[in-house]
Amino acid sequence: MTSERPLRIAMVAGEESGDLLGVDLAESLRRITGRPVELCGVGGRHLREAGMEPLFDGSEIALMGITAVVKELPKLIRRINQTAAHIVAARPDCLVTIDSPDFALRVAKKVREADPKIPIIHYVCPSVWAWRPGRAPSMKPYIDEILCVLPFEPEALRTLDGPQGTYVGHRLAANPGVAQAAQMQTERIREGRRTLLVLPGSRRSEVRRLLRPFGETVGILAKRGHDFEVVVPTVPHVAQIVRDGCLEWPVWPRFVESAEEKWQAFGEADAALAASGTVLLELALSRVPMISCYRPDWMASQLMRFVTTWSAALPNLIVDWPVVPEFYNDFVRPEYLARLIEQLWADTPARIAQIDGLLHVARRMKMPKPPGDLAAEVVLRRMGR
Repeated sequence: MTSERPLRIAMVAGEESGDLLGVDLAESLRRITGRPVELCGVGGRHLREAGMEPLFDGSEIALMGITAVVKELPKLIRRINQTAAHIVAARPDCLVTIDSPDFALRVAKKVREADPKIPIIHYVCPSVWAWRPGRAPSMKPYIDEILCVLPFEPEALRTLDGPQGTYVGHRLAANPGVAQAAQMQTERIREGRRTLLVLPGSRRSEVRRLLRPFGETVGILAKRGHDFEVVVPTVPHVAQIVRDGCLEWPVWPRFVESAEEKWQAFGEADAALAASGTVLLELALSRVPMISCYRPDWMASQLMRFVTTWSAALPNLIVDWPVVPEFYNDFVRPEYLARLIEQLWADTPARIAQIDGLLHVARRMKMPKPPGDLAAEVVLRRMGR
């Protein structure tokens, strides 16, 4: 193969976050090798802008919830077969499947069966450390390596006899907005009115279940004589639900939707009341003390009995101790949450202890190179270059 031939990389990305990881990886491959990169496979708008002509839009495979998956099952099976056939016909130098494991790993398995010579890398470790650990060894026959975005995942894969895992870092750890918020938290002088971030989630069902107890918590804080501002970062597809749900709150929130406003709010916050999820890692890296809450629907509550990890909060798992307090279902009690917020937004031992833990999270997440570069090095190694 001559050095002038472009690298041909197949990618399968469903979620927008996976789309962005794919773009970072492709840009790093171009820069490191000095060669063009041809993309094929499935992706969204970001990968299209990077030159991919996707077989179909990645949003088709970004399904949430068992009901949605069952409803679309025949279509998903058809898309899995189409995607695998398309990739095999393209004869890529490497296949990188990104997140969306229920779809992407099935594509990877079919590609390996059809053409064992194609190296296959999966980007974003499936949460085998949290539930269904048997998935780890089952991936070994068709996944050559997993690019992990959390520092504890390579060891978890080794323990569970899964594919080789390499920690390449998390995009959030290199996010300029996060760095700006953390710098603001480090430099600000905390005096006067407190600022409380309220983050009820990004899924409609989750938002509806948490807005009431979060609003009651705000009301209790107001009744206890506190003068404070409430800031609610949200996203467009749930913004109206959030606004409607806050109509009767005793403290009318300031709503922010843009990334710039969000990171500014993180930099100014004294504490946060948040839905469990990736936002906890955003808050941790921004140095904002927080409480995590989760009120799942009935089906998710039944599935929680199969969870094998000791915590659902990523900051806790990263440092291996309970930095962030977590409350689930009936234990999401506004009277308790309000009193804990009082401890976290004041200069107390509870606040000092949590901030110390958040600093440990940031240290463990830090990497010497951007995630895209480290991911590209693994891809090139697997390609034999």
